[in-house]
Amino acid sequence: MYAGSDYYNLEEWLTDDEIMIRNVVREWVAERVLPKIEEQYRSGRFPVDLVPEMAELGLFGMTLPEKYGSAGLKDVAYGLVMQELEWGDSGIRSFASVQSALVIYPIFNWGSREQIDYWLPKLIRAEKIGAFGLTEPDYGSNPAGMITKAKKVDGGYILNGTKTWITNSSIADVLVVWAKLDGVVAGFLVEKDWKGLSCPEIRGKWSLRASVTGEIVLDDVFVPESHRLQSANGIKCPLSCLTRARYGIAWGVLGAAMACYSTALDYSKTRIQWGKPIGGFQMVQEKLVKMLTEITKAQLLVYRLGRMQEAGKAQYWHVSLAKRNNCEMALDVARTARDLLGANGISDEYPIMRHMMNLEAVYTYEGTHHMQTLIVGGNITGMEAYQ
Repeated sequence: MYAGSDYYNLEEWLTDDEIMIRNVVREWVAERVLPKIEEQYRSGRFPVDLVPEMAELGLFGMTLPEKYGSAGLKDVAYGLVMQELEWGDSGIRSFASVQSALVIYPIFNWGSREQIDYWLPKLIRAEKIGAFGLTEPDYGSNPAGMITKAKKVDGGYILNGTKTWITNSSIADVLVVWAKLDGVVAGFLVEKDWKGLSCPEIRGKWSLRASVTGEIVLDDVFVPESHRLQSANGIKCPLSCLTRARYGIAWGVLGAAMACYSTALDYSKTRIQWGKPIGGFQMVQEKLVKMLTEITKAQLLVYRLGRMQEAGKAQYWHVSLAKRNNCEMALDVARTARDLLGANGISDEYPIMRHMMNLEAVYTYEGTHHMQTLIVGGNITGMEAYQ
């Protein structure tokens, strides 16, 4: 079975529990995801039947206290899980990332006791599926400019607006929607089938085809007072959710990169040209070494970031640097692997083109490469350059 890439013996730094959960998820991906993912990708369908299995493995909200039914694991273990899921496909990792970092996380942090007690166990067990509504058709990198509005009325709020590029929107039971209330960004829990709510699916994607992506359209949707995240006030709240998601992405793309690298390495040992395997040629070896070098550097980066997270020392700009570097690295590795396989690199007999197309979206979502650059740049210079 696939063994990943560990040229610097990073496993020596992992705990027994971290190795165990990584191997459990790796085996599950090999047995349950890989045999079907190419067909799911071709047909543009998310393998929703795998969601209960992921919940049974404890992959949702896994860093929360165990009293909510979570696995109670730490940040490096969470990162390793994201890595293994994306070895399978970015769509599988994206589902787990949204459920955990963008739905469970805000409810845990800003929800009432009643909201936490009701939603968290159901989301962790995948009895309920969630989605995160922040991005709008005209406001992606500048979410503070959102035009979705919440108006206070007797007993609750009326929400109007549109969100787009929302993972899980059409299959979600609860939507964490961000809207401006008296000019201040506030969080709300919107349940499916409420009057005025529609979540049309976005079709025609060349990336993340094995993932559900859609819109959230709010047309005078009444949200009761009980469904407002009372402590979620200000743009920093949804942005902190994105920081959590970016952390998982920084780990996840390693899985895609390692899948592409290992495919190219194996191919180079068996593809014969001019009487010998192409892996014996200098130009091929140079590309393989560059791929391995960048993967190894990225592994060291997220390992250190994970330990900083566990110690409470990581800041959002640390996460941005890792997301920025690792997404660029993974996309470069995928493109180099495609090149090494020649024409075979575009065939879905191999996973490279699927990973490459997925990574084009991952490179952009949860904060584009350029926005991560500006976040880090603002931190090191003390001057923001968004405008």
